[in-house]
Amino acid sequence: MKISVLVLDGVFDSGLAAILDVLQAANELRGELPQPPPAWEVALIRADDAPVHTAAGHTVNAVDLATAPAPELLVLPGVGHKRPAPLLAWLDSPERQPTLDLLARARADGVPLAAACTGSFLLAESGLLDGLPATTSWWLAPAFRHRYPQVALDENRMVTHAAGITTAGAALAHLDLALALVRERSPLLADLTARYLVVDSRPGQASYAIPGHLARNDPTVAAFERWVREHLDRPLRIADAARAVGTSERTLQRALDRVLGIPPLRFAQRVRLEQAAHLLRTTDLPTDVVARRVGYENATTLSTLLRERLGTTPGRLRRAPGP
Repeated sequence: MKISVLVLDGVFDSGLAAILDVLQAANELRGELPQPPPAWEVALIRADDAPVHTAAGHTVNAVDLATAPAPELLVLPGVGHKRPAPLLAWLDSPERQPTLDLLARARADGVPLAAACTGSFLLAESGLLDGLPATTSWWLAPAFRHRYPQVALDENRMVTHAAGITTAGAALAHLDLALALVRERSPLLADLTARYLVVDSRPGQASYAIPGHLARNDPTVAAFERWVREHLDRPLRIADAARAVGTSERTLQRALDRVLGIPPLRFAQRVRLEQAAHLLRTTDLPTDVVARRVGYENATTLSTLLRERLGTTPGRLRRAPGP
């Protein structure tokens, strides 16, 4: 399979390396299988004739698309911007147009596309994600949702699949993206590659997200987040919370939907589970006590929510290293 990796100036170093390392490892491990899939032929391409450097300043030997073999898959690693403002300014630059045109042509030609991290912004900027599910870096989700309301964003997902387009989440989700591409050809080879590279299964980003960081994107959401933290061990009444932050229930609900795409109760649940996970990692408090401290009646309820929302358990959190 011929894969073209579109490398942009300022590409995220470890993201690019992760994609290349996974595909190289899969190629080298194919011989371990009784019926190996075809090898992956990888070419690094660029959108124009300008030199390409990574975010850390390393030169990338990429070729023009015209001189590369016609791709059967086009992969777009993220660039190194980690904050919304510089990323959005970068997207607004006229220098992005060759990349947007290249993506549009590839899509029109029926070439499957894949992107990770900030690369999902470029797919959305080109309009190719309109009406489709997608994911991106969890901390950039508010900016993504505001700029591209027509995209069905789910920042809790590590990898999403749509019609011919695959997206992945933050930073080292490039690993998950590359493994997902291998898995489409051979689930057995993907599992073998993950074992050799010591990559754990990570179905979602929810356990990595920091609610307080996301809340900063809107003053109403930030005020609600502070109120929830001050009332963790008490029953949650949205009317009381709205009154305390000086707004109506409807306005509060709209703010949460606009910024995070979830209702107030779900966000409050995130805050409570974040605090519960912290207590389980850093204290010896019984799980029942932790549950009551974050507003749940018993350990069973807390355990169920940790498993459903964060993909973990109290026992696993107890064994995890502290921050």
